[in-house]
Amino acid sequence: MGSQLTELRYAVRLRVISKYFGQLSLVISVLTLVPLAVALGYAEFDLALRYTVVAAVMAAIGTLLGRIRTGSKVHPNEAMVLAALTFLITSLLMTYPMMGAGLRFDDALFEAISAATTTGLSTLATVEDKSPVFLFTRSWMQWYGGLGVVVLSLALLMRPGLTAKSLAVTEEVTDDLVGGTKAYARRVVIIYIILTGIGIAALLLAGGGLFNAVVYTLAAVSTGGFAPHDASLGHFSGSIIPWLTMLICLACALPLALYGRRERWRVLFHDLQLRGLLLLSLFMSLTLSACMYFYMQQSWGQALYHGPLLALTAQTTTGFATFNLGELDPASKLITILSMAVGGGIGSTAGGIKILRFIILLRLVQLTLVKTCLPPHAVLDQRLGGHRLADEQIRQALLLFLLFFTVITFSWLPFLMLGYDPLDALFDVVSATGTVGLSCGVVGPDLPVVLKAVLGVDMLMGRLEILAWLVILYPRTWFGYRVEES
Repeated sequence: MGSQLTELRYAVRLRVISKYFGQLSLVISVLTLVPLAVALGYAEFDLALRYTVVAAVMAAIGTLLGRIRTGSKVHPNEAMVLAALTFLITSLLMTYPMMGAGLRFDDALFEAISAATTTGLSTLATVEDKSPVFLFTRSWMQWYGGLGVVVLSLALLMRPGLTAKSLAVTEEVTDDLVGGTKAYARRVVIIYIILTGIGIAALLLAGGGLFNAVVYTLAAVSTGGFAPHDASLGHFSGSIIPWLTMLICLACALPLALYGRRERWRVLFHDLQLRGLLLLSLFMSLTLSACMYFYMQQSWGQALYHGPLLALTAQTTTGFATFNLGELDPASKLITILSMAVGGGIGSTAGGIKILRFIILLRLVQLTLVKTCLPPHAVLDQRLGGHRLADEQIRQALLLFLLFFTVITFSWLPFLMLGYDPLDALFDVVSATGTVGLSCGVVGPDLPVVLKAVLGVDMLMGRLEILAWLVILYPRTWFGYRVEES
């Protein structure tokens, strides 16, 4: 049996990796033209030159590798390698223009990783002294980083037949992990662009101004959270803009496939992830409001303002803030940590473990308790939302839980060794791994380089749910039998 499994294991085909990485490089090159145009518009010619270099390098790589001939099908391990390499290379290349804003290499790399992974953590003391081009680019990277995650995760990484996917997607996707999902990916892109347009229009009508409307919407739709103001959404305190922004975040923390359905809205409300996200957001909002009133001595008006906004930004893993989170009481920090860890829906731009996997875990606990009351020979039908849960699918959900908390634990230890407050350090580590972007003040200009590296790795791992990076590190991914036919 062991020898048969060995024969069935295939290493990635370097020709396939090279060809499709070349195609992705061309896309990144085109996307880089947008901040290049903005830099030229603001007469930031030094930054424009840096963006030109990045666009030219990616275009050259894409043109060279795109000529490679290979089959159209991509194996799961090849798709994961492609996704991971795309985020890593994009972050490294965009570090160069980030340094043009006066950042050191380590801060520029941290900022680029945070942008590409739609996290929103920043080590900068202030962003209000930075050029509009720099501020736009961060949000623009989050926008296409979020879009890339949706397209790559639903069009490439998720194999047909997974319960998690069948609950989030209405249509079957063929075994051809590239060709068979082009139409589906196209629909996702259209939905993403429409939501972006609606967000910009809403913030413009609310009086946010064109630049703020664009930058905040790009960060909100991608659930990224980069803001052009040090106070984040607190800059608009007392206006409707924070609430509108959070509605945009909530809309994009739902599976984007929901917006492509033709059923009535009453039917859509039966979607597990939609109900789960709304109910959990409501519960966290009330709980945080109560904690702020009783423990932080805020008035009910303040608590009912800041509590729901914090709950929504944490649950959707966006990372906008309306006040200094270092002022949070321990109970509120713990609640926010749990909210950030769970995150949004599968097939959305949100991070975290995902609502659906959390529901699967709760269902598994329920079934275990029910089984204790049944005769030994009784058989339970493991169903969730009308879909049968196979043992393999439950195992995968539990595996991701284990990997997520393993990464958090080992990332937390260096902070404890260097004397950081345990709860504050845990808050920021979960924020990085869940690609949230909220911080209790641990992440800042004085953060040691080694801890910047730890959080950078956390952000990259969290964006692709860890497994893709383990695939890259697995020796048999690179060495072994290769199937060259398409």
